[in-house]
Amino acid sequence: MASNGEVVGGQEPTQYNHEDENMPLRASGMEMDEKRRENVAYEYLCHLEEAKIWIEACINEPLPPSTELEEGLQNGVYLAKLSHFFSPKVVPLKKIFDKDQTRYKTRGLHFRYTDNINHWLNAMDDIGLPKTFYPETTDIYDRKNMPRTVYCIHALSLYLFKLGIAPQIQNLYGKVNFTEEEISAMRKELDKYGIQMPAFSKIGGILANEMPVDEAALHAAIIAINEAIDQGVSANTYAALENPSAHLLNVRLNNEISYQELLEHAKANKAEIVMNKSLREGDEFVERDVYDTLLTQAEIQGNINRVNLIVQLDLINDAIEKGDELELYEALSASDATLRDLVKDNSQWYLDVLTKCKQEKAEECGEGHVILDKDDIQKAIMQANRSAKQFNNLVFALKTINEAIDHGSASETVTCLMKSEARLPNVLPEYADLYQTELANLKNNKAGEQLTHEELEAAVQLLSAVATINKAIDAGNPTETLHVLSKPEANIRAIDAAAQERYQDFLTARKQQLRSGGSYVIDEWNQDRNYLTHDEIQQDIHLVNQEIEEEQDRILAIEAINEAIDKGNAVETLAGLQLPAAKLRNVDELQMDLYQAMLVTEKLDKASRAGDDEAAVLWLEEIQSCIDDANSQAVDANKTAVGIACINMMIDDGDQQGLIQALKSPDVFLTSVTGDCSDTYLQDLKTHKTAKKESTGPDNGWVCHATKDGIPFYFNNRTMTYRWLPPPEFTEESSYLTRDEIQGVVSKVTSDYDRQLLFESNVPHIIKIQSHIRGTLVRKEFKERKNFMFTQLPAILKIQAWWRMITQRRLYRERLDYLNTTENEVVKLQALVRMWLARKNFKERQTYYRSNEDAIIKIQAFVRSNMARQDYYALMHSENPPLSVVRKFIHLLDSNDADMQEELDLQKLRAQVVTDIRANQRLEADLNMMDIKIGLLVRNRITLQDVVMHGKKLKREKLDTSRPSSVVGLKSLSKDKRDKLEAYQHLFYLLQTQPNYLAKLIFEMPPSATNKFMQSVILTLYNYASNQREEYLLLKLYETAIQEEVRLKVDKLQDMITGDPMVIRMVLNYNRAQRGAKGQSELREILHPLVKEIIDDNSLNINTNPVDIYKSWVNRMESKTGEKSKLPYDVTIEQALQHKEVQESLKQSIAVLHKLSDKFFRSIINSVDKLPYGIRISCKVLCDSLDEKFPDASDADILKVIGNLVYYRYMNPAIVAPDAFDIIDVGPERGLTMQKRRNLGSIAKILQFAASNKMFEGESAYMSSLNEYVSEAHLKFRQYFAAACQVPELEIKFNMDEYTDFTTTTKPVIYISAQEICDTHQLLLEHQDAIAPDANDPLHELLGDLGADQTPSIEHLIGELPGDPNDPAIQTFMNNLAKIEISLTLNNKFEIMAEDDTDLKTLYIRTKRLIVDVIGSQPGDTLPQVLSLPATDEQEERHQLIIKTREARDERAEKKGRGIKRSLSVYGDTRLPLEGKKKKIHHNLRLLEKAGLVSKSDNYQQIVNAIVKDIRNQRKYRQRRKQEIIKLRSTLKGLETKASFYEEQIDYYNQYIKTCLDNLQRKGKKSTKAKNPFTVDREAAKIHGHMKYSAAKLHEKGVILEIEGLPENQFKNVMFEFETTETTGVFAISAKFMGVSMEKVQLVFQDLLQLQYEGVAVMKMFDRAKVNVNLLIFLLNRKFYGR
Repeated sequence: MASNGEVVGGQEPTQYNHEDENMPLRASGMEMDEKRRENVAYEYLCHLEEAKIWIEACINEPLPPSTELEEGLQNGVYLAKLSHFFSPKVVPLKKIFDKDQTRYKTRGLHFRYTDNINHWLNAMDDIGLPKTFYPETTDIYDRKNMPRTVYCIHALSLYLFKLGIAPQIQNLYGKVNFTEEEISAMRKELDKYGIQMPAFSKIGGILANEMPVDEAALHAAIIAINEAIDQGVSANTYAALENPSAHLLNVRLNNEISYQELLEHAKANKAEIVMNKSLREGDEFVERDVYDTLLTQAEIQGNINRVNLIVQLDLINDAIEKGDELELYEALSASDATLRDLVKDNSQWYLDVLTKCKQEKAEECGEGHVILDKDDIQKAIMQANRSAKQFNNLVFALKTINEAIDHGSASETVTCLMKSEARLPNVLPEYADLYQTELANLKNNKAGEQLTHEELEAAVQLLSAVATINKAIDAGNPTETLHVLSKPEANIRAIDAAAQERYQDFLTARKQQLRSGGSYVIDEWNQDRNYLTHDEIQQDIHLVNQEIEEEQDRILAIEAINEAIDKGNAVETLAGLQLPAAKLRNVDELQMDLYQAMLVTEKLDKASRAGDDEAAVLWLEEIQSCIDDANSQAVDANKTAVGIACINMMIDDGDQQGLIQALKSPDVFLTSVTGDCSDTYLQDLKTHKTAKKESTGPDNGWVCHATKDGIPFYFNNRTMTYRWLPPPEFTEESSYLTRDEIQGVVSKVTSDYDRQLLFESNVPHIIKIQSHIRGTLVRKEFKERKNFMFTQLPAILKIQAWWRMITQRRLYRERLDYLNTTENEVVKLQALVRMWLARKNFKERQTYYRSNEDAIIKIQAFVRSNMARQDYYALMHSENPPLSVVRKFIHLLDSNDADMQEELDLQKLRAQVVTDIRANQRLEADLNMMDIKIGLLVRNRITLQDVVMHGKKLKREKLDTSRPSSVVGLKSLSKDKRDKLEAYQHLFYLLQTQPNYLAKLIFEMPPSATNKFMQSVILTLYNYASNQREEYLLLKLYETAIQEEVRLKVDKLQDMITGDPMVIRMVLNYNRAQRGAKGQSELREILHPLVKEIIDDNSLNINTNPVDIYKSWVNRMESKTGEKSKLPYDVTIEQALQHKEVQESLKQSIAVLHKLSDKFFRSIINSVDKLPYGIRISCKVLCDSLDEKFPDASDADILKVIGNLVYYRYMNPAIVAPDAFDIIDVGPERGLTMQKRRNLGSIAKILQFAASNKMFEGESAYMSSLNEYVSEAHLKFRQYFAAACQVPELEIKFNMDEYTDFTTTTKPVIYISAQEICDTHQLLLEHQDAIAPDANDPLHELLGDLGADQTPSIEHLIGELPGDPNDPAIQTFMNNLAKIEISLTLNNKFEIMAEDDTDLKTLYIRTKRLIVDVIGSQPGDTLPQVLSLPATDEQEERHQLIIKTREARDERAEKKGRGIKRSLSVYGDTRLPLEGKKKKIHHNLRLLEKAGLVSKSDNYQQIVNAIVKDIRNQRKYRQRRKQEIIKLRSTLKGLETKASFYEEQIDYYNQYIKTCLDNLQRKGKKSTKAKNPFTVDREAAKIHGHMKYSAAKLHEKGVILEIEGLPENQFKNVMFEFETTETTGVFAISAKFMGVSMEKVQLVFQDLLQLQYEGVAVMKMFDRAKVNVNLLIFLLNRKFYGR
């Protein structure tokens, strides 16, 4: 702060008076400029102080002084903490690097501090601060523009104040003072920046301008509010605030007076600040903005929010005072409070914490009523959230612990107990079983209820102490054991330090007994434990203590008791029994006489048992037993006596109910008592007692009873007391009924009553018994009759049989007599009847068949078809089809003439497709070069002969592609060439089928070479995926390469989007390589109708650039009126949008764009099934690879990468340039207009924003109306990208496996040029160690076969050619030969030959082939049956016919063309006879069975299933082959179309050249003096064929820049001579030094033009002279071509 001698910022300057002579002279311009810079520095220091105070208020942390604040902000820590204040979700504290700045203080700046600055920028972007205010990261980190940073902080403060998040920043101009040194230092610092100071006063206006509203209306509304504030009427101010044009939020009617007061105060403060500034700046002060004195929209909104906050804080404090939880939460969650991180479930916590906070604040202030401000409330909310979270974590931890206890897993329980969230004492994990068992017992004692934290804390503390005790016991240290036993948390009582050895020994013995399975086990469920529980330890301590204490006292007490017994004095005996040392239980003084008697008896018995040993004494257990027995007898006797007395009293009182209860009392143990006889009991007992009383007379109340042992027991019925000795007044006679008398009466009454009830209740039973008896008698009688029948059964049967015999004999005789008399008639009648019946049945059957002939035919057809269908279903779906079914379809495996023809057509089409593709690629490259040369011709006048010659070359190449090459090379009949050919075939087979080699090679090569290698070699190696096998292998390569690239090259997900992944580029090139092929045709199918609609609509004009719309509008007005418009032509976007016409036109364009974009979007998302499989499988592999490498990445981030591939890289270019990707057909004579391209580009931009979820903001905010559509489309795009990844694996899609190449009858063939073979061989040699690090890798062997030390070259492939290799003609010829394609029939070197049966795969396949031949000729139900039965002659003939037919078919194929290349290993045994094949099959099956591939137990069903699989796949293969032929023909048609396009372009070029020639001829006829600009004739060569220049002259012209090793003063001694040669466009340049010839070079003018085209500015001549290419061309043109 300021001290003595400081310049006071608020000091008012003296006003200058022109008429006063005593006034000093006016300051000069330099002095005024110096003063102005000081004012700027002072103002900037004030802004720094304002920012410092505001940030401190936000983050509650002191900042460096304002003069050091710039350096303090440099590391971004304070800015990141500020970001956490207003956007904690975007910038949590854990994201801030070095938040305590310890590293910064010790090591200084580090690049990671830029992350803090970026966090701040991202947080401001998150809350929506306009990016106009943002500084660059380097502005802060490198301090390039710190005023911009402070400017942004001021803008942020006002924006946050407007949102109600932060307090308003103060304006300290003129209120703070700085020393002259501080102001001077800041002025110098600002001079270093060399920038203009931002306009801090215009922040409010800029924020208002950034709002997407009508600026004029907004400014008018704000001015109206300021005027209403000045009027001082709150109602008017409120009405102005409510104006919609002001765009003010949260204006409350109830707060209108507060609004007026606060806004009035704020406006007064702002006016005061302006006055201070004017006083300081004096004459220099100029009011630069209307908002210097008026409140801005942001300031008004901030003050409104401030008033709302004050009112809301009052409501919150009232709710706290009331203690109303719901009211408090409503007040806290109100928008006016602007409080963060509110959770409704924590409302009770908020009330408790806020109440406590308010009480603490009241105590601290010493006041009864205090108000909590926003910071206090926010801190309380955060504290309550933390407390609630801790409580919830504790509850969850307790729940987890209880669940773990219930699960019974000791390790799980201990793990849960050790978690910090549980807040429990330390746990010893080695005693997990102790914790589990004891806690489970504790929980069981609570009937399964959950254990609370207090219970767990106390239990764990105790159990940990017990575990420590067990650990000390095992250690065997008595001192340590005593120490842990004595700890308070162990809760072990009565510890005697002197007994530590006893404790150790006893507890150790107990543990050993426990481990050995002894009887000392308290917990029967944990008998296998090795620890002592707390109860067991406490019990053992007590036992040890008792042993110590009782050992001395017990003997004395026993002796005293025995002495008292011997004396016979019951009193002394009682005293002995009551001795504490004896520890006898239940000693009762009333029973001392009984004790004495029983103890004497027991002692006498013991002495007699010991042989009358007078020294015998009773032991403690015997004494205790006597006492317990005596007490028991006393209690029983007393209860019985009391019960008998009660019964007598009830009898005397005549109380029936009381009598029944007394009789039923268990103390008197009476039996047969029932409540139904209460009256009878009373009468009989009363009668009996009366009779006894009359006979005995009155008594004195004493009655003598006897115990169970017969000891007399004297009881007084009146006093209810008893004695064991007879009282003096006792008499034998008494009128009281004894127990036996009462029992006798009760038994008699009860028996009489029971007998009566028995008869009354059993009347039905008696009747039932009677009926049972009667039934028994009847059954007895029936049984006797039945027994009689059974005993006489033979006689009865004999009688019945005899009677039946008599009857049948009589009938038989009568019938026989009748037939004998009419025998002839009977025979004739039978014959007629039989004939009639047979004829009738036949006619009926015949008539039925004829009437249902159609139905019968249908039934027969149905039966046959059903049987065939069942057989086919069994073949296709059965797990184990029978051999008989397989045999019916075995013919499907045979290839017929049509199959052979299709195979030949397929091979020819593949070769033709590859040839045409390569020819088109060469034509396209040469045509591009022709474009360049014609352009150079026009610009630089290269020789026309070069252009004509290149055009002729195009014609020659076109003709050469259709002519077969006559060069033999590798195909020659030479052993060396043949071996090399086979080696290359083996090598390329390995590269084709093992994708890991090429995948690694791709990343070993430089990026510049990778593209050429991919286009020229990889696609050729896989025949441009012209068939299914090559497509599968190529996609397998891409799959492996993608995985390799993600593993090696991708460090973060963003790399896949921002970078240019090599493999992704290869995948896209593959899908675009074949124009008209599958990938392009599908993309064309998706986009063609939509793109064609856009292109055909000539009236469509989508223009979303406001400036272009504005300019078009101005042009239209000028064209319409014919006058120059008064509007400016060059305007900004904001200025253009101010015009209504521009807005309307823009709105229409956006609407049309939205509609068309949605058409494209819907077509795309509905076409997921139309996407090429190559793209989709690449997406799937990429998704899986990224998910594996970045497991923490979200699905949205990974799908963003997939979207970048599918849409941005694959679809977007086709929409933007449909003509370049064959989406539409555009001839060479016409093309797309710029307007149509702009229409498509606008649509592509919308789709791109939707795919990447990018919004229109910033400079393109005028299109923000599409943001909602973009967001919705993005969600659907994500689903589309996810669906694109859902495809089957390559093996499933293409039905490929490890046996595929073994089962195919044709070998793969590729067509590759000699140069490509050499390039591939060279690359493999260079990188073989990297791609095949294993020394035993087969790649090394194959490269060795080709010659590891031999560098591959064209000469080695095609042989040496006669002539000089440096001869241009020979070189041209060699270059042409290098382009010649060679067909390589690929095969595997490591495949086992046909006669070797050790290869199980080959053996398996050959065995299948033999079985197919056998079962096709000989039937059978199972394979063993077929092999065991001998073949008939007919079957052998059928087999030979099949073989001959097959051979004849192969011969026909050979005659038609080169034929099908077959695998000999498959057909090695085809000419064997049928029996020979069976023997071969037997042999092979035994080998396969030993290898575990087949089993005889299931009749070799496994190999039969393999044949079935081949049959199934054969049908699929034929279908795929037909589809492939169709696809290849379609591809050829597209290639022919493309070739026709190239031919048309060639015709256009030729026509252009011809026109040039005609023009030249016409010009030559007009004037013989004119120089032909395109040719150099002989005369011209003579005139302009030679020129000389010194190096100094050329250096002066700028042609020569320098000559290495030669100073400039020697340039005059160097002479250059330029002269033309016989070859047009070629110059000979010679150099002489001091007249001595040094060197001579040839310079081709066309090469110079090529260098100029490629942007090369400087070239070297003679390897020393650096020459300016452009000036050299100018010199040659001027001197030799007259230009």
